[in-house]
Amino acid sequence: MNKTFIFKILIFLSVICGDINSVFGQTISIDRVEPLNWWIGMKDPRLQLLIHGENIAGAQVKIDYPGVHVDKVNQVENPNYLFVDLTISPDCRAGNFSIELSKEIISQKGKRKPVKTLATRTLTYELKPRATYTKGQGVTSADFIYLLLPDRFSNGDPTNDTFKDMADTQADRKDPFLRHGGDLQGIINHLDYFKELGVTALWLNPVLENNQPLTDEGGAKRSAYHGYGFTDHYQVDKRLGGNAAYKKLVEVAHANGLKIIQDAVYNHVGINHWLVKDLPSADWLHQWPTYTNTSYKDQPLVDPYASNIDKKVTSDGWFVPFLPDLNQTNPFVANYLIQHALWTVEYFGIDAWRIDTYMYNDLEFMNRCNAALLEEFPKLHIFGENWVNSIANQSYFQQNNLNVPFKSNLPGSCDFQLQFAINDALNQKPGWNEGIQRIYQVLGQDYLYKDASKLVTFLDNHDMDRYFSVIGENFAKYKMGLTFLLTTRGIPQLYYGTEILMKNFKNPSDAEVRRDFPGGFPGDSENKFIAKGRTAAENEAFTFVKTLANYRKNTSALHSGQLMQFLPVDGVYVYFRYDNHKTVMVCINSNESEIEITTERFQERMAGFASAKNILTDDTLTSIQKLSLPPQSAVVLELMK
Repeated sequence: MNKTFIFKILIFLSVICGDINSVFGQTISIDRVEPLNWWIGMKDPRLQLLIHGENIAGAQVKIDYPGVHVDKVNQVENPNYLFVDLTISPDCRAGNFSIELSKEIISQKGKRKPVKTLATRTLTYELKPRATYTKGQGVTSADFIYLLLPDRFSNGDPTNDTFKDMADTQADRKDPFLRHGGDLQGIINHLDYFKELGVTALWLNPVLENNQPLTDEGGAKRSAYHGYGFTDHYQVDKRLGGNAAYKKLVEVAHANGLKIIQDAVYNHVGINHWLVKDLPSADWLHQWPTYTNTSYKDQPLVDPYASNIDKKVTSDGWFVPFLPDLNQTNPFVANYLIQHALWTVEYFGIDAWRIDTYMYNDLEFMNRCNAALLEEFPKLHIFGENWVNSIANQSYFQQNNLNVPFKSNLPGSCDFQLQFAINDALNQKPGWNEGIQRIYQVLGQDYLYKDASKLVTFLDNHDMDRYFSVIGENFAKYKMGLTFLLTTRGIPQLYYGTEILMKNFKNPSDAEVRRDFPGGFPGDSENKFIAKGRTAAENEAFTFVKTLANYRKNTSALHSGQLMQFLPVDGVYVYFRYDNHKTVMVCINSNESEIEITTERFQERMAGFASAKNILTDDTLTSIQKLSLPPQSAVVLELMK
């Protein structure tokens, strides 16, 4: 068709309508509605839809569906957003309904009379029945958590390693800072491995989309393979397999008796998050006159004498420049995050949340978020990362017995204080406050917590030097630490590869403690998932963890019984786990020489028992009045009458 003719048609239309844009530029368009769907029968009948598009400012919103009522249409600074408050009545039925947006557009060109046109757009939204599959089971002290980094664990589908339409298009296992291709299918492929090891729950580092560009950190270009820079809350990263693969993982894991823990990040998002690229309002983020980093200090948040500026820097400062800090006092931000959390549990069926950088969040918001989750999913467990330097401060950020103005409702935390103590116990000589005394002293302050059994205990994680390296690759110490982890109070967590003696320090970077699991990737020369692929030492380590973890799983005294500990004497620490079914005695000798102890001091728990079974060697002790403890050893005895 002749271009001149087309142009004449456009001129003619502009004369009729008053402005050519009223025909071609002033229509309503919608590109996002979040949450993606919702459910009938939720305990809270309220729902706030985020609608994003063009020319929607000032639009009227109409829904004609029994049981769904539009309460309010909220406008914000950015005309590309509407936040629509709905109420879903208890008698509302599941189904699809139409949401109609309409607005009158007035256009004028030159001196011509203004022309009014009605622009409308209709979208379909789905209300589903509540999911009947297993969800929100929670994790308890009866569980054994295995923490893994999906990108570094196993590549089950090499076709999803890279995508040309993403900000980071690279994957190279030779580069420690780039993506390596691990995915959710790779995890599915190894569920039998976890079951054999005695694991009951998998904690995955974040799986949501991280469509982030490479960032310059310390002079090296690094990818967001770790997952802590979200760019879309409602999409699992397609390099991990996307939403479908995640739903499959949860379903298959549940069928195999394994729970799934999702890593939540409320404090910040990635610099490439679609909401950051088109901010709903200036106060969606914590804004500063010049860039302000958090101080990473917990003290101002609990200090009764702290200045307001110190508190503000801790909580509102950005974690790093490429992770914008969310302002959770903005009610639309708060609703967005809470609804996403609820949607995730209901849609995917996850069982627990680990919350990243917990103390940096607005704590009143966190109480509200935790309460909303627990109202809908009462068995759900939520534990936070509170990497602080005192037991009192750690207890402050979760349910506690402290008499303080702010009362946290967070059920549990990662127990950093006990992790510090374990390292000291294994690396320090016994002393008045040193060595094995550190464990006793930390546990002796459990009175600060509402329920210390909800703490997640660990030897290391993805942000720390690996356990085996920290203890000098000493296998005797390795067994001591793992024995304590699997016999003390709390919910034990193992970092991937610890069971096969993976090692390294964070030198020159944390990538050194996040190396690929051998055998998880095509072309690997070694396969540590199977016994014949492991060395003799690795098999001994694997078998040790497997034996103790499976015994723990089947022994209620160890995972939910009471704990009684005795003051360490001469470098020997003795404690008991017991219930109405069994009594288990654990003796840890932290000395470099063998030592013999008499058990008279422990009769409070040993009375009535005459013999014992050594769980780690399967030997039977016909007399337990005296015990010989090898150097740097832990002995687990099931007492018998």
